[in-house]
Amino acid sequence: MVTLILLFIFLAPFKIEFNDKPAERMPHPTGIVAYPDGQHGLVFEVASSAVPSKEPDAVKGDLSRAIEPYAGKADIVRYEAVREHGKVSLYRVWIQRR
Repeated sequence: MVTLILLFIFLAPFKIEFNDKPAERMPHPTGIVAYPDGQHGLVFEVASSAVPSKEPDAVKGDLSRAIEPYAGKADIVRYEAVREHGKVSLYRVWIQRR
């Protein structure tokens, strides 16, 4: 009996279509994801749609306004644009809380 069960478990996926597929990875609903940087700071990933301007001085201000509801009062240490297929897909922002 155990042999039949094991045969079913190991051979069924080749003969039976279970219609199972991996779950789609949905983007974060707010477009902002935060994680620690390992040096007492945080790294935020902000979707490019949350940053309307493209000029470097204005981008920093827009990033600060986008992050403030989640991080509170914080200073942007640095940021970088992450490009995908030649377009900016998100901004990675390192912050230090005040």
